Order: sequence, then C-alpha cells, then structure tokens
Amino acid sequence: MKGKIEIDTEMCKGCLFCIEACPKEMIIISEELNLKGYYPAKVNDKGESRCNGCTLCAVACPEAAIEVYREK
Repeated sequence: MKGKIEIDTEMCKGCLFCIEACPKEMIIISEELNLKGYYPAKVNDKGESRCNGCTLCAVACPEAAIEVYREK
C-alpha cells in the first residue's frame, strides 16, 4: 500500500513529533519560516515516495496539521 502525506505548513508549529514518528523518514523540517514564525515540517520529496500510509505522523501531530491518504 502506498500513501501520500499533506502537511498544512501554516498550522504546523515545528514540534518534530511527526519526524520522530515516521518510520520511512518521509518528513523533514523546512528551512523557511511560516507566517507564525515557526519552521514547519514538510514532506521530503527527494526521490520516490516511500510512504506506506501508516498515519503515525498524523496521529503524533498535536496541531492536526497532517493528512494522510492511502492508495491501493
């Protein structure tokens, strides 16, 4: 099963919980600030997506800034 991660960077406060939770290392911290002054998480889009749609990142996010979509 493949998955796709979408992160609302304006809701993200850069807590890093999602980065720690992702077993496939698909999420990294951005080098650019969002409008609130945080360095938000973003999808590591280098190379092919390894996301399996496990939703661990979304469950770990206290701001509910992550949506995970599964593809069959």
